[in-house]
Amino acid sequence: MPDGRVLITGGSGLLALNWACAMRDKWDVVLGTHAHKVSLAGVASQPLDLENTGRLTRQFEELAPDIVVHTAGLTNVDRCEDDPALARHVNAELARNVAEAAASRNVRLVHVSTDHLFAGTRSDYCEGDTPEPLNEYARSKLLAEAWVKEAHPRPLIIRTNFFGWGHAGRQSFSDWIVYSLRAGREITMFDDVHFTPILADALATAAHRLVDLSASGTFNVAGDERVSKYEFALRLARAFGLPAELIRPGKLRDAGLAARRPADMSLDNARVRAMLGAGLGRLDDFFLSLLRQEVDGRREELLHAVME
Repeated sequence: MPDGRVLITGGSGLLALNWACAMRDKWDVVLGTHAHKVSLAGVASQPLDLENTGRLTRQFEELAPDIVVHTAGLTNVDRCEDDPALARHVNAELARNVAEAAASRNVRLVHVSTDHLFAGTRSDYCEGDTPEPLNEYARSKLLAEAWVKEAHPRPLIIRTNFFGWGHAGRQSFSDWIVYSLRAGREITMFDDVHFTPILADALATAAHRLVDLSASGTFNVAGDERVSKYEFALRLARAFGLPAELIRPGKLRDAGLAARRPADMSLDNARVRAMLGAGLGRLDDFFLSLLRQEVDGRREELLHAVME
């Protein structure tokens, strides 16, 4: 018997797909979709109307989830900068709709936020630190957190930065590194941008453990190590046996990106470690798991999971 039903919005996205793979042996998983169809073994999919709270509430009633995980969002930072109204709608207004529908059905809500909320002038931000968003993406995600807390009595809000296998229409950060190096292409990685990445499966596992503990509020669900993007790529290359000499260090200021970005997005995960009684994981272990997933067929499965 499954532990219950988990409904994941943004069902064609990287996090939702990997979350489903991580939980499908224990949970009845439903991926809520919008523009794309998804086919994943052992997982159901259902179009969701996130635009209409009344319709969404009825869908929640029909699907009867025990947990709703909201992963849907507009994560392209430069696109958010170009269209703040779209960023606000997709990242904040739709999040509020999901929170209101979940609250009306008394369903546990896990809302996935971001590590982009701070100015990046120091490292290891805690949950209680005052956000200083630098761009429209961060502002829309911060607004989403506020509206979710207003709409739902006990949401679990997760700030994070994750990686995992993507699909044919959307490469992940780690995909881009692996595929580039396998193709013999040189890549430039920032050595002055730091973060605390976590494997998507480890994120999902930690979130479910927090739900089991009836946790609510804001948690930094991030990896145990702070690394630069350059170090991340070097260690990923070593784990996969790829040519690390193709990786060149670069600077954020030289990238010519449209939106300002924090140079340090690292999160302090002490609060969640204390609650779970364990660390969330180290980078080399995550890379070994990622490699094992490829050997076991996860990469190939997800490549073909999303259809136009």
